[in-house]
Amino acid sequence: MFRDGKARLCLRQSDVGVGSISLRKVHMNIPVQLTVNGESHQLDLDPRASVLDTLRDRLNVMSVKKGCDHGQCGACTVLIDGKRVLSCLSLSASYDGSEVVTAEGLGTPEHLHPMQQAFLEHDGFQCGYCTPGQICSAVGMLDELAQGMPSHVTPDVRQEPQFNDAEIRERMSGNLCRCGAYVNIVSAIREVGQTAQTQAVTPLPVGEPVGVKR
Repeated sequence: MFRDGKARLCLRQSDVGVGSISLRKVHMNIPVQLTVNGESHQLDLDPRASVLDTLRDRLNVMSVKKGCDHGQCGACTVLIDGKRVLSCLSLSASYDGSEVVTAEGLGTPEHLHPMQQAFLEHDGFQCGYCTPGQICSAVGMLDELAQGMPSHVTPDVRQEPQFNDAEIRERMSGNLCRCGAYVNIVSAIREVGQTAQTQAVTPLPVGEPVGVKR
């Protein structure tokens, strides 16, 4: 910083264009391997590329939504190696070799995942924009609950958390629904959780229903 308050940029002679000053663009893409909904992809990516942008822009996986792009709405939630992740805040390079499951990979139109079926039966959506993220998050949170992970509302973290509406609401609080379908979303998750609290997502080839670990 100089006395006149203006920062000055020192350029190498090789970076200066003829007739004008320009910075040379340096491309440093890196290889990243991702298995998305059972299908392996070898990608050449900018190290700054998010999982969200990679899924939508490179792999045409359109269920993953860009809502806020700041990790505040949950519309971009996917499952990576079985854990729910906000894909807008996650760098693809950090998940090299990982398995990604989106709403498309949970089931098929002929064989819906139990959570997808429950959302339909309980009318757990209105406009549908947040629904893929809601469903992925719901599947992930039931797995967390089955593993005994406590939440903010768990009375005693030394004990197994109880499956109840308070736990559902707390664990799903990161997924916003502008249409306000929360009551029906909780009902859908409650139904699935009561019948299969130990379900966990297993990525399978595209076109096949998701497997269930018991």
